Amino acid sequence: MITGKTTLIAHLGYPTAGFKAPMIYNPWFERRGIDAVVVPMGFKPEDYAAGLNGLRRLTNLRGALVTMPHKVATLALMDEVTPTAAVAGACNAILMRPDGSLLGDQFDGAGFVRGLQRKGFALAGKRVLVSGSGGVGCAIAASLVAAGVAEMHLFDSNAAASEALAGRLAQHYPQLKVGLGRNDPAGMDLIVNATPLGSREGDPLPFDVDRIAPTTFVGEVVMRQRITPLLAAAQARGCPIQVGTDMLFEMIPAYLEFFGFGTATPEELRESAELPDGA
Repeated sequence: MITGKTTLIAHLGYPTAGFKAPMIYNPWFERRGIDAVVVPMGFKPEDYAAGLNGLRRLTNLRGALVTMPHKVATLALMDEVTPTAAVAGACNAILMRPDGSLLGDQFDGAGFVRGLQRKGFALAGKRVLVSGSGGVGCAIAASLVAAGVAEMHLFDSNAAASEALAGRLAQHYPQLKVGLGRNDPAGMDLIVNATPLGSREGDPLPFDVDRIAPTTFVGEVVMRQRITPLLAAAQARGCPIQVGTDMLFEMIPAYLEFFGFGTATPEELRESAELPDGA
């Protein structure tokens, strides 16, 4: 039940129809007796800066979750960003501080990496391909490098985005071997689809599946369905996989701490979540 005392957390993105976070956070808040609610709010890209500026005037807003296509744009709209967000070049979390200023942070990469580690996948020394250098791809790449991967290959249809990410990685991790423009999964220990491909019916696969070795770990960020076409193809080749919602459940405890609501385990969150079948 929403009351006049309810604390609001905006979920910013466009379009909002596929948002899963409200169905995870809100049941957990209810179970814990926390008077807070996550509310989807859709802004088209051209309206986002003005919309966010309006939201910061709300007196009952604790902050916001940020998803596509606004993660990169959010960085420049913050009063302060954490080092993680700066390296990633994107924010997916906004905290409204008592003085009204906005702090931006980034948890996508941490959630993805924690999911891999809980599955027993050791990242130290690995060769990795990340396809997609938008907000989520940059965050995942940054966290994978921080976790010790030795070689990072970046691909994006917008070559400038990958080049900019490579520059930030080189600045902070000069020992890292970085490759650009190669979307070939052959010889990789881990490949990550950090693009929207798979969100819509009829999308092409983000990788040439025939080039994926059975030993390659395949990670996905698309959450439209639990087993996307890419993951189904990877499973058919015998590859270990990580579904998109694993990243979400792993990052939510960090979000809860960021907003001052305590913490939770991924198991607790899954138990209380009210996701549709197949999500």
